Amino acid sequence: MAEGLKLTCLECGTVNRVPEAKLGAGPKCGTCGARLNDGKVRALDPAILQKATKTDDIPLLVDFWAPWCGPCRMMAPEFQKAAQALAPKARLAKIDTQDHPQVAQRHDIRGIPALILFQRGRTLGHLAGARPAAEIEAFVRKSAGVSA
Repeated sequence: MAEGLKLTCLECGTVNRVPEAKLGAGPKCGTCGARLNDGKVRALDPAILQKATKTDDIPLLVDFWAPWCGPCRMMAPEFQKAAQALAPKARLAKIDTQDHPQVAQRHDIRGIPALILFQRGRTLGHLAGARPAAEIEAFVRKSAGVSA
């Protein structure tokens, strides 16, 4: 069996193994060719969210949001800044709770924006409300032990 960290492709859902030393080298999915860890926020569907939260070896911070939510839209650029700053040690993604209310219910989301940090099938922490990039980064670094 190949050694490496498991990363779910946030485009097609394939689980890939990436050597830890190659995380910053722009690894791509072996199935669809999408970049696995490029510092961009990806929109998820429920199946990929479930797979990634259970499988991924690096932290995955998910923003539960909706298009009608003003604070969610205001936080989006800050969330993207945090994604760039945390790559390649963590990934950030989002899921639309308006399109996927069952996901919000499953994760007990009562208000948005809501951030949940996952790694290896565990929930590492929750953060509620719109936050600046620096607070998002600090939350991931502290909760998941991600170094600068």
